[in-house]
Amino acid sequence: MTLPASAPLALVPLLVVAVLLVGLLWSASRAMPVAWLAAAAVAFLAWDMPVEWILAASANGAMAAIEILWIVFGALVLLYTLMNSGAVDRINAGFASISDDRRVQVVLLGFFLATFIEGVAGFGTPAAVVAPLLLALGFPAFAAVVAALVGHAVATVFGAVGTPIIVGFEQPLDAVSEAIVGGGFDSVGAYSASAGGWAAVFNGLLGTLMPLFAVGMVVYFFGATDPENRSLAPVWEVAPLCLFAGVTFAVPYVAAAWLVGPELPSLIAAMVGGAVVVVTLNAGYLLPAEEWTFPPREEWPSHWVGSIEPGSDAAEADIGAETVAGGDETPTVGGGARADTGEPSISLLRAWSPYLALVVLLIGTRVIDPIASFLQSGPGMTIAVEELFGTTIGGAIGWAYVPGTWLLVSALLAVPLFRMEAGDVTDAWREAAGKIVSPAIALVFVIAMVEVMLQTAAHPGAAADGSMIVVLADATASTLGATYPFFAPVVGTLGAFIAGSITVSNVTFAAFQFEIAQELGLSTQLLVGAQTIGASIGNTIAIHNVIAALATVGLVGKAGRVIRLNLIPVAYYLAVGGALTVAFVYAVFPTVF
Repeated sequence: MTLPASAPLALVPLLVVAVLLVGLLWSASRAMPVAWLAAAAVAFLAWDMPVEWILAASANGAMAAIEILWIVFGALVLLYTLMNSGAVDRINAGFASISDDRRVQVVLLGFFLATFIEGVAGFGTPAAVVAPLLLALGFPAFAAVVAALVGHAVATVFGAVGTPIIVGFEQPLDAVSEAIVGGGFDSVGAYSASAGGWAAVFNGLLGTLMPLFAVGMVVYFFGATDPENRSLAPVWEVAPLCLFAGVTFAVPYVAAAWLVGPELPSLIAAMVGGAVVVVTLNAGYLLPAEEWTFPPREEWPSHWVGSIEPGSDAAEADIGAETVAGGDETPTVGGGARADTGEPSISLLRAWSPYLALVVLLIGTRVIDPIASFLQSGPGMTIAVEELFGTTIGGAIGWAYVPGTWLLVSALLAVPLFRMEAGDVTDAWREAAGKIVSPAIALVFVIAMVEVMLQTAAHPGAAADGSMIVVLADATASTLGATYPFFAPVVGTLGAFIAGSITVSNVTFAAFQFEIAQELGLSTQLLVGAQTIGASIGNTIAIHNVIAALATVGLVGKAGRVIRLNLIPVAYYLAVGGALTVAFVYAVFPTVF
């Protein structure tokens, strides 16, 4: 293969993003319009993409951004509703009954709860739900976002009920169906499920350490306000718990992928592993000897916190309630406690019930086929626009299927459940609407940029080299040759970083990985499976995922800082994942088709 001359130009928008966001620490709302302009200019000048196609791709991206903003808005409404009802304080007390240790809370919420929500919803929902919950428990907003993003990465391989495999693999691999059947598979679907099994093996091995990474990131970067006093010593105290959590997740994760299929590995692993860990902790095993927490709130740097205060103080500020004397551990009046006794007026089950309702709604709308089909394609369920600006590009907003709708339904169910007053409900919606304005600009432009890069080869008369993203991947493989398997996960990261979606990354690059494997005479299943290594960890630095998570905790404009920190687990995942791919392809399973 020859290196396309357009490869350096295809890299320009990504370099703009890297320099402005990570290098200069610009806010995403400033950086992403510039990056979109760079992508549009390169598409117009180097790919001869007509202006109407650039506008159509950008409009399609804007419609996709609306879906994501709908999720963020729903997550914020649910958060503020629970804060105004006092349920958040009660949830806080419930977790304290297991352990007040912040490291344990990262394992329980940042890993197990986040992976479960990823398994039922996807679409960036885990960070949008878990980060605010960690914030409410008293985490710095910055730490909450990092923990939620890193914690759920391994579950994105199968995303919302297997979508990244069922859609992300099957759709592009239809183009090579003859080679797949020739390789001994009855169908592309069977091949995709098998490749998904290898993806589970790769990510199950790598993901065993992800609870340790999530805890380590929180402890090292948020355990001391002075960088000179940072230490990993508190991490080793909970290393047995983190490794136990990783193993209890990985075993059912891999087993479900091979024995059940791609729909349920993340769900089964989160439920089984989470239950085992909770039972173990309640039995008194693996609990740290000494409780670890963050430095005093008044010492936190300004970039740790946003417009929403952590802990019960946030609930008190929004509700306007007075605090009963007795310190941080005393519940607030009107915040889930009886004023006369200080005892909880909301049971733990009742406080959790809106989130439990959310889980039931998400599972029902995704697992029950008639409901899922109706919500995705029923009359009025999707707002669709075809032939944008006279092109073949069409856009759609699936308002009924995306999790944002069911987040809002859960928030509405909480109103009578907690007997909330109209003023408190109105305040929750008003606060959520106010927090959504700033990230909207960044989200619209980042996804518009992605769509321009994806559609550069779709217009009539487009060059044969392929879209900007395909050219980048092609250049990578052409340069690396036989060493490509080590770098195969990087291709997946590239797609997830710019698109914010493992499904989009798989759709874009799965067929490419297959063709490279055949050209190099290597296992196609293993290289296609290795695609998910990079795509899954790429979600931790995907720009609009980061922006969406930041928005839910009131920390807008810090995307560059989050991405910079999350490059640490990305480096681990890509280095070890690349080594695993090389070992599997050349030594352990060289005969696998």
